[in-house]
Amino acid sequence: MKTKTILMSGAALAVAGVAYAGSHAAMSDNMTLVSWGGAYQQSQINAYSDPYKAMNDGLEVVWDESSAEAVAKLRAMNEAGNVTWDLVDVVASDAIRLCDEGLAMEIDHDELLAPAPDGTPASEDFGDLIVSDCYIPQIVYSTTAGYRTDMVGDNPPTSICAMFDTETYPGKRSLEKRPINNMEWALICDGVAKEDVYDVLETEEGQAQAFAKLDTIKDDVIWWSAGADTPQLLADGEVVMGTTYNGRLFSLIEEQGQPVAMLWDAQVFDLDGWIIPTGLPEERLNRVKDFVRFATDTQRLADQAKWISYGPARASSAPLVSTHADLGIEMAPHMPTDPENAKNTFLYNYEWWADYRDDLDAKFQAWLAQ
Repeated sequence: MKTKTILMSGAALAVAGVAYAGSHAAMSDNMTLVSWGGAYQQSQINAYSDPYKAMNDGLEVVWDESSAEAVAKLRAMNEAGNVTWDLVDVVASDAIRLCDEGLAMEIDHDELLAPAPDGTPASEDFGDLIVSDCYIPQIVYSTTAGYRTDMVGDNPPTSICAMFDTETYPGKRSLEKRPINNMEWALICDGVAKEDVYDVLETEEGQAQAFAKLDTIKDDVIWWSAGADTPQLLADGEVVMGTTYNGRLFSLIEEQGQPVAMLWDAQVFDLDGWIIPTGLPEERLNRVKDFVRFATDTQRLADQAKWISYGPARASSAPLVSTHADLGIEMAPHMPTDPENAKNTFLYNYEWWADYRDDLDAKFQAWLAQ
């Protein structure tokens, strides 16, 4: 049974024009948050945890950069009966898996989360981005590609299929060390229509086709696991092109001034958001609920976009997105959702990957080992 002990937490008071004051429920004085590291995690620290700590004297916030392994680690923690994480940032398909397995807590979005400033309930403000009863969306981002402008001559790539064209664009490329996105791009660049990708990938023949296409560049790929890897490889000139999250490339290009350009073609939209692990002790759970209500209100999600080019998940936050906190540049044109950037997106199927991820993970790792 859900309680209502923290319904008037600080974010709700802030919506009403009252300074954030925290909940009166007994709350833990420490909190472990799990995210992805790099520029994205720093944007969360700037927009969420630092302001929250400033209003909660004595609170200790520890950040863990293990989101890429969140499913496996939460499974292991649950089996051991020792869940040490309080709030975990995951992509949508992982949230669906964790929810299905009972490792993420089901929530009432309108009870837990603050309404929009005009009173619109959270469930309507987030809308279709609530893809699971356990999921609290934060941002819309994309996995896309970047390339070294000084390594492609007078013929800069315009298609994701340049990744497979080692004749025109010789040199190493970096791809994420997982099947998601790579399998889809491989099929698209082998002639499969975008709308048919998941029907094809569902078959043994389709999976073999994707692996065969990836085989053509396997020797030229540096595989990455952390979102910061490709930006570093591009900065060092170790790869001619590589995939990563659009916010990481924004940081590399706009903040660091590296000779890199974005390749938005066939960018894959995805969501990042929070799940609360099941079985937290009451005081830890109270703290997490209080924090997440604050951290996902309309202003906080808009604030995150001051530091990274990800679109806020709330409809009410979008009009509040303005300029970069340090550079002063308008952030809207750097969002994956900008019409100019979104001309040829690929729509990622969260539910499909929630069903097939474990099987294809195993096949992908076996393929890598060949």
